[in-house]
Amino acid sequence: MFKKPWLKYALLLGVALGGFFDGILLHQILQWHHLLSLVPAVTDLRTQVLWDGYFHLFMYVFAMVGLWGLWRTRRWHEEIAGLPLFGALTAGFGIWHMLDGVLSHWLLGIHRIKIDSEAPLLWDIGWVFVFGLLPALVGWYILNRDRGHGPTWRHATATLVGLTLLSAGSGGWALQPPADNPFTTVVFRGGAVPGQVEEAWGPFTHAWSGPPPTWVLL
Repeated sequence: MFKKPWLKYALLLGVALGGFFDGILLHQILQWHHLLSLVPAVTDLRTQVLWDGYFHLFMYVFAMVGLWGLWRTRRWHEEIAGLPLFGALTAGFGIWHMLDGVLSHWLLGIHRIKIDSEAPLLWDIGWVFVFGLLPALVGWYILNRDRGHGPTWRHATATLVGLTLLSAGSGGWALQPPADNPFTTVVFRGGAVPGQVEEAWGPFTHAWSGPPPTWVLL
């Protein structure tokens, strides 16, 4: 499957499309998070939006490299069928959301899907499953359906189970607090008044709060 020169460029373009979907929907339309929402040193909204812009610029680079690669292989008269191309784009779309979930949400902890949720891990897992694992599985199946390599769905199911276990394990690991971090970030729902925030943190030492106090560093 990976011997076709155009495939890696189609996957890269799919990754870029996944990044654009993430940034436009979650950062701008729904405004559930920014790229660095949970980085304590980045509190200014202007800086948050700036880093969102850098993220989109990075995705533009991915998209341009993918389009350039597809155009170059097309010039070599290599046939790029519509359905396999769609499968590669779909797989790349899913790969992006899996990488983002494991790296950005759980390993680096720079943001979550819905940071003001009472169960952010459930949102993370649900998002990775719906927009990551499922598209990757569908794209992988489309790319392999005509290859005649045996029971594709059985292999695809095994792949899905493996990726699900990996994602769930990473999510569970993310629940553990960093050993070298003396602070705890508490995120409150929008509209919380200062009295509610002060009552919630109780006896803990208040180190820093965002303006307005929708999150507190203890």
